[in-house]
Amino acid sequence: MKRFMAMLNRNKNKDPLPAKLLDLAEKLCQNLQSSSSSLEKLIEAMMGCKHKMYFLTNIHIVRACVLFHIHNGQHDTACRLLECCKAEEKEELVQLWHEVHYRRVMERRKMDFLTPLQKFRCRKRNPPPISICPEGLKNRNYPEEVRRYLHRFAAEVTANPNKKQREELARQMNLQPTQVYNWFANYRRRQKS
Repeated sequence: MKRFMAMLNRNKNKDPLPAKLLDLAEKLCQNLQSSSSSLEKLIEAMMGCKHKMYFLTNIHIVRACVLFHIHNGQHDTACRLLECCKAEEKEELVQLWHEVHYRRVMERRKMDFLTPLQKFRCRKRNPPPISICPEGLKNRNYPEEVRRYLHRFAAEVTANPNKKQREELARQMNLQPTQVYNWFANYRRRQKS
């Protein structure tokens, strides 16, 4: 830790910082997770210097900072940090984004865990920003023309197609047979209610 602080002070006016400094910060973040006071000093030093964005290119540093802020109940700070970080591991950033919101809900409701449905609702209410998820969230709905065709088939032919019909529909709609099977099962369920 002392070596990192000395190195950071020596290089505070250099642009860019030496790669060795980033590597050392990464190792410290991984090793200091159990020592919250040392980790806090490290995070304050990195986030307080003018090269903050340089440190936020490393996923291990980002994770340590986000988890530190979550632990301290600073959910908004953790979200802002995720929104501005430049780490390449987008999937892990999205997972951290969701973790921030799960913890916020658990603290607000004084719960120890969330059910899968509660997590799903939390993700729907708090989608990740474009800076983390540039391709956008995956849409689990089928395109409008596919849904229209399946609805027409259910109304005009049958709402309970046999295996051969499902396979033919899947081939025509560019879907998996299990997707067609599930769509019709859900359709029949919706019709009952």
